[in-house]
Amino acid sequence: MRTLNRFAKYAWGVLAFNIGVILWGAYVRATGSGAGCGSHWPLCNGEVIPQAEAVETLVEFTHRLSSGLALLLVFGLFIWGLRRYPKGHPVRLGVVLSTVFIITEALVGAGLVLFEWVAFDASLGRVISMGVHLVNTFLLLASLTLTAWWASGGRPLRIAGNRLAALALGLGFAGVLLIGVTGAITALGDTLFPAESLSEGIRQDFASESHFLVRLRVWHPVVAIAVGFYLIFVSGLYSMFRSERLLKRFALALITLFVIQLLAGLINLVLRAPVWMQLVHLFLADSVWITLVLLAANIFAVEGGMVEDSAEEPVGSLPQPRSVSQA
Repeated sequence: MRTLNRFAKYAWGVLAFNIGVILWGAYVRATGSGAGCGSHWPLCNGEVIPQAEAVETLVEFTHRLSSGLALLLVFGLFIWGLRRYPKGHPVRLGVVLSTVFIITEALVGAGLVLFEWVAFDASLGRVISMGVHLVNTFLLLASLTLTAWWASGGRPLRIAGNRLAALALGLGFAGVLLIGVTGAITALGDTLFPAESLSEGIRQDFASESHFLVRLRVWHPVVAIAVGFYLIFVSGLYSMFRSERLLKRFALALITLFVIQLLAGLINLVLRAPVWMQLVHLFLADSVWITLVLLAANIFAVEGGMVEDSAEEPVGSLPQPRSVSQA
């Protein structure tokens, strides 16, 4: 078992913290607390520290605090990564992308507040912004995951010359993003237009007089099942025809997570999307995305294997690959 250096441990910690922030943001949306600070940003109801006793204000203000801390943690990752790793090291690319996407994440969040696309707003603008928010969030998670992976010894990626793999996995990534976007829309519809029973919810999905958010809900399970079977097929092929042990583990993990996710989606539907189940569903979606990123990182790794980067490695030195005799 290789020892992670301090930067790698910090990078994995930043990724974990951001997942927590994402889940809390989903809790804000699911409880209708997005307007807890009014239309003020970055202040909360015009105050640095709000004095209001409303639960919605506390929930939204806590989310803003955690989002601000996430921003600072990524900035720390950026500065430390540029200082520790030399030019050309993939970690530097990872920290730059992570910083770009955490900034755009904050800007999208600010836009939601300033345009009042929060709480019980059901406008088309909110739907579009949620799709953009979801895509940016997933890109942020991918950047943080690759940063931590490369800092842990993962080799750089080489996509050129692997067109078939690039096409197969590219479709998989696009599919998971589509699942995420349709899932965000479905969750919003469940929050704003809750059904009294499962049968009533299904009737609303196909009723012409229903709000467009309700009628869009039916597409999420269709997309999820189609993409799920596609990813299971692709992961199974790589697990069968590639010999790398770590790659096989990630392929198996992706298959397992997707099966669990489909079951969780079914439970979420039957229980009519309680808040706690929405959070479980989102956590599994984030886990599927991160596992897919790690699987792709192994498939496209230069020469396969890992790059050594011990905890004692001096700042600025390039990690050296092990020879065949050392492996």
